[in-house]
Amino acid sequence: MPYEPPTHTVERSLRATTGARIVAGVDEVGRGAWAGPVTVCAAVTGLRRPPEGLTDSKLLAPKRRTELAGLLEDWVTAHALGHASPQEIDDLGMTAALRLAAGRALESLPVRPDAVILDGKHDYLGRPWRVRTVIKGDQSCVAVAAASVIAKVRRDAMMGELGRDCADFAFAANAGYPSPVHRAALAEFGPTPHHRVSWAYMDALPRWKHLKKSRVGLPGEPEEDGEQLGFDF
Repeated sequence: MPYEPPTHTVERSLRATTGARIVAGVDEVGRGAWAGPVTVCAAVTGLRRPPEGLTDSKLLAPKRRTELAGLLEDWVTAHALGHASPQEIDDLGMTAALRLAAGRALESLPVRPDAVILDGKHDYLGRPWRVRTVIKGDQSCVAVAAASVIAKVRRDAMMGELGRDCADFAFAANAGYPSPVHRAALAEFGPTPHHRVSWAYMDALPRWKHLKKSRVGLPGEPEEDGEQLGFDF
């Protein structure tokens, strides 16, 4: 399916209107998974022309996505990853876990961004960062698209490593998202230490429902889980 390549339009706008010289694109992966961390990548690209074929990671075939991630890690000016563990997601709720992971990514950059382009319509990051939210920023903004691809490939690799010790759950294939194999393994073996045990899918596991953890979260924060958010593996 044809798509428009991402541009530096938002980066240029931030430079013109706010004086920002260093702009980071931020995107996450793993929000709707049942297992594994939520991972955020922050990428600084400048205004150079990106590698050909760059777009939202979900629009790329797995092989091409992996190839492109390798190119991007050398091409970007700087990038860093931040993670929030399943336990942190259970304890804090997804919004706060995303803020934690994104903050870790941004603080790990070798340069401090003057502004951040955040994929989506909700600013889960907040102060002290100057944030511009962009719906479908992973398709329209170069820096966010680069962050999207790097985050996806790196988290998938992490889940593949976890899958070596949890072969029945097929994490290498489903990256911790719900799939028939994953659901069957949960029903038979119950959740692993890599699972988010405060989520609603636990209610459908009669043998293991007693292991469900009460989720604390933040006042007024909506509950999010893979049943509501869908799949992206």
